[in-house]
Formats: sequence, structure tokens, C-alpha cells
Amino acid sequence: MPRRLTLTLLGSLVTVLGLPAAAQTAWPSRPLTLVVPFPAGGGTDAFARPLSAQLTKQLGQQVIIDNKGGAGGNVGAGVAAKAAPDGYTWFMGAVHHAIAPSIYPKLDYSLANDFIPVALVSSVPQVIVVNPQKVPAKDLKELLAFIRSKPGMLTYGSAGNGSSHHLAGELFKMQTKTFITHIPYRGAGPALQDLMGGQVDMMFDGLGSSAAHIKGGRLRAIAVAGDKRAPGFPDIPTAAEAGVPTYKVATWYGLWAPKGTPAEVVEKMSAELKTALNSPELKTAWTNIGSETPTLAGKAFGDFVSAETQRWAEVVKAGNIKMD
Repeated sequence: MPRRLTLTLLGSLVTVLGLPAAAQTAWPSRPLTLVVPFPAGGGTDAFARPLSAQLTKQLGQQVIIDNKGGAGGNVGAGVAAKAAPDGYTWFMGAVHHAIAPSIYPKLDYSLANDFIPVALVSSVPQVIVVNPQKVPAKDLKELLAFIRSKPGMLTYGSAGNGSSHHLAGELFKMQTKTFITHIPYRGAGPALQDLMGGQVDMMFDGLGSSAAHIKGGRLRAIAVAGDKRAPGFPDIPTAAEAGVPTYKVATWYGLWAPKGTPAEVVEKMSAELKTALNSPELKTAWTNIGSETPTLAGKAFGDFVSAETQRWAEVVKAGNIKMD
């Protein structure tokens, strides 16, 4: 059979079988979009931007950040869930999306059913931060005394109703028997700006987004909500060291692909992500914002997310936590 006829028949077979475009053309052949479901300046953004820069170098195609904030990260998640599963749109979600099913009764996406888990990107403890001009407390004991002297008068900002910032604040109030008023924002970035501007008094933030402001003296860190002190921040005590041993909250971030993305593309992205996370550039960057290099990927990451969803559902139920 002449070579030209053979190639024509093979091309027709590919078309008839409807093989994914990614299988017909080397991936990636054009820029990729990374949907970040919060405004710029928040914790997800703090990890997404250096990651996108590193992946751009590795893949030879630009990885473009698309910030889609709103509804505690649910607007962006809905957009990503409906994206074409062609390997050119990826979703960087967070612990907020494991909390959302317990808070929002009618989500237009399902993290379990509409996405393929790729890997954990980072995990940092929540940190209690205050505006040093408005809150004189230097440690957790002083902060609790200050809050109790002004019940209901202090405010804390969050990335939105149902976000980890919100749940971390409510958990703190439950465990310390204090009353602080919740002020939801459209993302951690806007909340942090108002915290530094004095519009709110404190936050229960992921260390990733607060790190630069703590180092710059614009915020005062009171304690981290983890079992151990955070990498790069040895001077911030844990909540356990400061007298609240039950207060443990981590903010984690992960990468997902829309359901239907070709398996070979997901596998390649997972391998590229592992290489990126173990690069000297990202190892240093992660340490500087309080994170270790994670190792969870594929099914193990999916199982972790399922366990987190169940854990937060129990917290929401036990605390009778409702939308503001």
C-alpha cells in the first residue's frame, strides 16, 4: 500500500475514533490557563504565581493565572468545572472547597464528580494575625484577655463565608469561648488589605498570604494553628504552646483537572508538578511562606480531600455553623 494512502487512512481512523486532541498533538502546544478562584493577593495566589512561573519554564508554554473570585471560591470552581477537558485548563483549589459542601446547599459543581485530583501543591498552618495598631496583644494569652474585655466589639476578616478563614475563626471562638464578629470578603487579599488598613482587627489566615506582611511588620503574628512551628517562621509559637492545644487548622492548596481530561495529559502534568515542587526555586519559595514540599498525588490526594471534606462537615455540624 503506498505510504501516502496509508497515512490518509490512519488520519481518517483517528477522526472516526474521535481520539482526544491531546492524543493527536503533542501536549502542550499552546498556553495553559490556571483558574485561581480568589482575587489576587490571597493565599492561593501566593502559591499559584511562583508555580505557574516554574511550570512555564518547564513546559515551554505560558501558564496564565485567571483569578475568578467570589462566593468563598465557589465561582471560580464552577467556571473550572465547566471548562473544556482538553488539558489546557487547570484548577487550583484549596481547603475551602472541601468545606463548601457543608456550608452551601446548592453548589453548581462537585469537587468529587467534576474534577480529577492531580496533587497537593502546598499546606500551611493557619496563623492568627492582628493589626498591631489596633490590637495591643503580643501573644495568645494577651489576645484572649483583650477579646474578653470587649465581647463582640472586635472583628475578624475572612476570604468569604464558608472559607477556611471563616471556619478557623468560628472554631477558635468555640474552643476559647469568645465572641468576635465575622466580616466576610471576596478573598483573602481584600480582607488582608482591610486588616492592614484598620477596617478589621484580626484574621485567621493561611500563613502563605500573611507571610510577607508579618515579615514587613504590617501584621503581628500571635500563633500558628499546627502541631509544630512553621518552616521559615521559628519565632511564631503554636496555639498549643500558647495554651489552646486543640486549635489545629491547616490551609492547603491542590491542583485538579476538569473531568474528562485525557489520562496521559493528567499524568504528564502530575510529573511536571512533582518536578516543579522539588525545584530549588519552589522549595525556597515555599519555605519563605511557611510550607513544606508535599508528596500527595493522584488517588492519595483524592482520598485526602475526601477525608478533609468529612472532617469539616463534622466541625460545621458540631458548631452549628451557618452562613452569615
